Amino acid sequence: MRGTHRTKPHPHDDAPDTAEAFERLAVLPDGPERQALRDELVRLWLPMAERIAVRFRGRGESLEDLYQVAALGLVKAVDHFDPARGRAFEAYAVPTVTGEIKRHFRDHMWTLHVPRRVQDLRNRVRSTVKDLAQTTPGRAPTVAEIAERAHLTEDEVLTGLEALECFTALSLDAEMPGTDGYALGDALGGPEPGYDLVVDRAAVRPCLRALPERERMILYLRFFRGMTQSRIAQQLGISQMHVSRLLSSCFAHLREELLAETDMV
Repeated sequence: MRGTHRTKPHPHDDAPDTAEAFERLAVLPDGPERQALRDELVRLWLPMAERIAVRFRGRGESLEDLYQVAALGLVKAVDHFDPARGRAFEAYAVPTVTGEIKRHFRDHMWTLHVPRRVQDLRNRVRSTVKDLAQTTPGRAPTVAEIAERAHLTEDEVLTGLEALECFTALSLDAEMPGTDGYALGDALGGPEPGYDLVVDRAAVRPCLRALPERERMILYLRFFRGMTQSRIAQQLGISQMHVSRLLSSCFAHLREELLAETDMV
């Protein structure tokens, strides 16, 4: 039951007295009556959930989305609250809704995957920087000052500061500083077809060495010197038709050798 006397204001003083409703919800069987009572309890406590959501605005998520996440946390609180434990619903709902919002930020709002330990460091550093801003006006606090206030090592502070940059990411269309319209995406490399060529040459080299000397010469003149079949025929003193047949025979032999090696792998 909610206490009737309080010594200081509470942010949820307008919360409804729903103790009897929760006791009735706990014993009602599944059905339209229980669903209607559940929905009514969610409606009554929704202003509280939305006030909790407002505390998290300005962190990269729209307030409307925060309201939805808070409402989801409230539904979970209503569904799992057990009045038999003698605990007020408000005391159970506030951490449940708050935890749901924090989980949303942890799971969905980080651009890069950051371990939970680093996220905690980021939060401690962020909070400490805000506190120190009150005592160091006009300048940013140093790493040493943050470490001393937060009871962290300087390496931990640096890790937390780096994590601050992982929460959001620049668009690939963003212009890079000091350039004239040069986008971040322009600095990204692309596939290099030359790497595949290196692999192919390394694979075919043992097969080429096993060919007769004349066939190796024909392949060299054709593909490394760029000579036509007619010019190769003139240089070797054979017919162009014979050069064509030898090339076809080399291709077939090399293909069989390479396929056989692939099957073995």
